[in-house]
Amino acid sequence: MPPIPGSGLAKGLAVTLRTMTKKTVTEQYPAVQPDLPPRTRGVIGLFEENCTVCMLCARECPDWCIYIDSHKETVPAAAPGGRERSRNVLDRFAIDFSLCMYCGICIEVCPFDALFWSPEFEYAETDIRELTHERDKLREWMWTVPAPPALDPAAEEPKELAAARKAAEKLAAAQEAAPAPGASPGAPGAAPGAGSAPAPEGDA
Repeated sequence: MPPIPGSGLAKGLAVTLRTMTKKTVTEQYPAVQPDLPPRTRGVIGLFEENCTVCMLCARECPDWCIYIDSHKETVPAAAPGGRERSRNVLDRFAIDFSLCMYCGICIEVCPFDALFWSPEFEYAETDIRELTHERDKLREWMWTVPAPPALDPAAEEPKELAAARKAAEKLAAAQEAAPAPGASPGAPGAAPGAGSAPAPEGDA
């Protein structure tokens, strides 16, 4: 059956009329910032105080876009007669975001929690060479890292927290059972038989 003349125009006008009554979904960016999820992979922030220059992030990066320079310095002994030790000092930490594919491997392998995802995404440049950001810029992005989500109340307690809680309860119980300093024998809280001296031999 041949199409009715003008049916295509009628369908187009019907679609137009339906969409005219719907609410617009256009984002008024940049006047209105988008509401991004907290786990958005925007850029990578550096918490420099936690970095030990272990180089794990740079070695595991599949794009080789992390550049780290450091030097060693000698730390004096903490106590008289102790030994001096050496430590790595971070000189440069840079990420080339023109090569980064945002896989997150560097954040996952960091054993000291020095790298974090930030939802910041406004870092476009006119020169590709300016997409290599040094540690000062990476440190600024740490202020945009969202707080970690709250734990699920129904979730199982982490083993580390359970062990720490049990140790604290055991210590508190031991302190309650111990007699207070200077307490007289028989005073409340004193251990049974505490403060009584053994009888001399031969007096019985």
